[in-house]
Amino acid sequence: MQLLIATRNRQKTREFAQLLGAEFSVSDLSKYQDIPAAAENGKTFAENAIEKALAASKKVDCLVVADDSGLEVHALGGAPGIFSARYAGEGATDVQNVEKLLRALCAQSVPTSRRARFRCVLAVARRGELIDTVDGTVEGNIAEEPRGKDGFGYDPVFVPAGFDHTFAEMPVELKNQLSHRARAVVALRERLRRMQPYRPNDSISVEPPL
Repeated sequence: MQLLIATRNRQKTREFAQLLGAEFSVSDLSKYQDIPAAAENGKTFAENAIEKALAASKKVDCLVVADDSGLEVHALGGAPGIFSARYAGEGATDVQNVEKLLRALCAQSVPTSRRARFRCVLAVARRGELIDTVDGTVEGNIAEEPRGKDGFGYDPVFVPAGFDHTFAEMPVELKNQLSHRARAVVALRERLRRMQPYRPNDSISVEPPL
């Protein structure tokens, strides 16, 4: 089955390909320069994922999968949340976003919980119509400083519950068993195998914010 991932992030595309397995042929927007980036004006991960999937699916014939994912930190009221990729400003690097996050936690007036979770919502669309959404989460804590060289985004400071290593320190095989995107992709894979028609009144299963 051919899938177009609505991203130009090669690391994310590679992760999708690893998680979905050989029965899916995965490509991304790198070869579709005429498809503009979606505005991402939604107020939730689900709204942004749907917006991106629908926008790209109007330009191609294959199934399109879009994700919106990010980090929610309890002590920061759920921030950076949907602004995770641009937490330190438009065009911010992963390092800049992580640095701002750690500064925000250190600025707390009293020692506080470093509890956090990664969330991922995937939307599937074809020819401008939404087929379904799935989601996944992983609970954990924010490390005192970045550790590890693998992964991307906030992986160097996220320690999943029950482990001592950050995502960036873990072998990719282990991370791909634990991550929020991995859990969402497992649900996506099963959904694609069934491919039942999307019903507009279907509810979107998304966990409440912290």
